[in-house]
Amino acid sequence: MLRGPWASRRGGQRFRALMAKPDPADLAFVSGLLEAGKVVPVIERRYPLLEAAEALRYLGQGHARGKLVVVVRQEPAPSSPSA
Repeated sequence: MLRGPWASRRGGQRFRALMAKPDPADLAFVSGLLEAGKVVPVIERRYPLLEAAEALRYLGQGHARGKLVVVVRQEPAPSSPSA
């Protein structure tokens, strides 16, 4: 992405970021592998939401060998007093 503007000026070609369109059949296949336990994601660390910046810093430094998970906990709504 950083070389895109430079390459555009130098070679006359435009830089494009290509995104693959998800194929439902492929997603179903991968989902089946996950459910069967044939593919197991490696979760290296879990961070609470308040430490999301630290998780991004760690990831940006290239230290992560597995997935980083940011945990968002939603507190249950307080129950109303019975009358």
